[in-house]
Amino acid sequence: MRAWVVDRPGPMATGPLVRVERDVPEPGPGEVLVRVEACGVCRTDLHLAEGDLAPRRPRTTPGHQVVGRVEGSGERVGVAWLRSTCGRCRYCLRGAENLCPDSTYTGWDADGGYAEYVVAPAGYVYPLPDDVPAERLAPLLCAGIIGYRALARCDLPPGGRLGIYGFGSSAHLTAQAAIAQGATVHAVTRSDASRELALELGAASAGDRPPEPLDAAILFAPVGDLVPPALEALDRGGTLAIAGIHLTDVPTLNYERHLFQERTLRSVTANTRADGRAYLELALAHPPRVATTLYPLEEAGRALADLAADRVSGAAVLVVD
Repeated sequence: MRAWVVDRPGPMATGPLVRVERDVPEPGPGEVLVRVEACGVCRTDLHLAEGDLAPRRPRTTPGHQVVGRVEGSGERVGVAWLRSTCGRCRYCLRGAENLCPDSTYTGWDADGGYAEYVVAPAGYVYPLPDDVPAERLAPLLCAGIIGYRALARCDLPPGGRLGIYGFGSSAHLTAQAAIAQGATVHAVTRSDASRELALELGAASAGDRPPEPLDAAILFAPVGDLVPPALEALDRGGTLAIAGIHLTDVPTLNYERHLFQERTLRSVTANTRADGRAYLELALAHPPRVATTLYPLEEAGRALADLAADRVSGAAVLVVD
């Protein structure tokens, strides 16, 4: 089968992603073999390729927003970031499996969806409908699910004012969910195309800074320098949730300017399967507009390079022919 692997992590200009031919993997006990139809391109894949996220194994195939069909049954399923948990630790037992110390992840601990086939544990795939294009479903499996958890973590009050910093794949889905709940959304992004998309989707503003104090904010951009201004933009009692797996260093915070008046700073770590099921149920019942830029599997390197250069509006998706 055709597949891509991270050979030598480094800047995209150095070509860290390499195309290879591999044997089709064989599923083990409790696993399914999925023929890939489409795979979303996530910033986490970029962090792995460029070395910001330390590889856990050599020559791993990235990709964790996989839509495909189970070989043998033909069932349409989604393969997402969370691949397995122990099910026994105190975190799993209290419903916080996203914090399981023994958790593993698709496209990091095991090969992912930048390939024609992927193997996944049957208990961690999501059933998907047959009548929705694969490229529309793929971004829901990480961008949508993580955004859903980030929205819960930022404690946005009903009808509140939400700031979204960075407006890519996850942000454009999260904004729609928040607006549907009655929130006023302000997008903070440097990309003209992303500003235009944010306004098309119903954001009240899209620019360099929010025009009013915020009740809550989500930081999707992996830029630590944005943390102080995002905290400073919060109203009293506001919460900033950081949604990425990687963030550059956060500058020194001033207690009075950034944290006093009960402002809260939180991280978001992966998701639980309950998050995934809840979000997918919501998204399939009330489909969001999914803005996609499509690439053939053969152009996975270009897709990641475009993401690195902020040339993607919405979500980038690899399509397997």
